Amino acid sequence: MIDTAFLITAFVTMFVVIDPIGLAPLFVALTQGVPENQRRRIALRACGLGMAILIAFALFGEALLGFVGISMPAFRVAGGILLFLTALDMLFERRTRRREDQSEDSHDDPSVFPLAIPLIAGPGAIASVILLTGQKPGIEGLALVLAITALVLAVCMVLFLASSLLERALGKTGITVVTRLLGMLLAALSVQFVLDGLSAFGLLAG
Repeated sequence: MIDTAFLITAFVTMFVVIDPIGLAPLFVALTQGVPENQRRRIALRACGLGMAILIAFALFGEALLGFVGISMPAFRVAGGILLFLTALDMLFERRTRRREDQSEDSHDDPSVFPLAIPLIAGPGAIASVILLTGQKPGIEGLALVLAITALVLAVCMVLFLASSLLERALGKTGITVVTRLLGMLLAALSVQFVLDGLSAFGLLAG
């Protein structure tokens, strides 16, 4: 039986961390003046490579942690703290400014850098897939996390292709409001990850 609560948590976590709505205006800036067919190839390549990186960490991330002697509860606490810092960046717009700085450093084809890495498959997204697969071990949990990640990247792809329309519809103020609301959600989720990690250590009841 599918765990609905886990599906919702996984989707909200991955959607907020990857932030397709916040990436759409950056995609417009990075592909300004690029022909439409080439823009589609850039969007497809960036989302495909981002997905491949996240699949690799979902499959081997926990084994890598075990190899270097890091327990899953310890990583859950560390990942929660990292996601909380990401949430603070979103709330105070530091994340947007940093992404814009990264986009200015890009080459002619931005699909690998900065779109796939670090804007799509950044530290927050990598930490999230490892945390979520650790939260629900086994093939079913892995399949659910990968399916949710693929769904979020499909949304990302659609928004990339419709990014100019989205930017005009929401405007700068609308994008700022949505980003801050997502930041609040991510802050709450990151605190829950930390509490789950501390509970696994036996430091908190329940």
